Amino acid sequence: MPDETMPSLPALDATKPEASSCLRATLGCGGAALLGVLALVVTLAWGSTDFPRVAPEEMANRALQRSHEAYDVLGFTRTIEPGVEDIGVSTENTLGSSFCYDGGLLGLEDKTIDGAYSMNHHWALDRVPATQAIPGLRRLHQHFKDNDWKISSYREGEQGQDWSLFVQRDDGAERMSFTWYPDRNYFTGGASVPCAYDPAWKPGDTGPAGDNEQPPAFGPTPRG
Repeated sequence: MPDETMPSLPALDATKPEASSCLRATLGCGGAALLGVLALVVTLAWGSTDFPRVAPEEMANRALQRSHEAYDVLGFTRTIEPGVEDIGVSTENTLGSSFCYDGGLLGLEDKTIDGAYSMNHHWALDRVPATQAIPGLRRLHQHFKDNDWKISSYREGEQGQDWSLFVQRDDGAERMSFTWYPDRNYFTGGASVPCAYDPAWKPGDTGPAGDNEQPPAFGPTPRG
């Protein structure tokens, strides 16, 4: 009766040229894959915390500049004094800062980074009628589209609902937001700039850097 067993393949002889070629190809692929993994690990470990060293005053000015640009496009001409008397009711012109966070090697952690901070500027106007708010927001929406910002959300309110616009760029490191409340003719805006390290930060310091910054009077950009 014939032998139905499949014939076995001859073992590769590592001393033969074809075997050496196969081994080199295998090692080459494996080496490339290992380098790729190492590159990914380095990116995850260091990329999220590679912030520039910039003083809070400079980053505060950057946030104010972003707000000025939007304010000009919206067409508002009033000047807002620093501070806020009644949040959600009165005018507002404030600077703030927040902690920056490190997600860890796999992005699963949520810990603050010593010495790192993110500055933000918030402003608000009362007595803003629809004739100002609606065309202003539409102009601003188009302005951001034309200048390489990502529109995160844009809503034109209907039947008395709020109007809102949220934008970002640099993978969300820089953000701006705007909302008009037609029920009380109240308009708010805000700008948040990327994280930075405070050059003056020392071990033992508490709170995010820049939390004591005060804005100047805020309004349209002065014309030269």
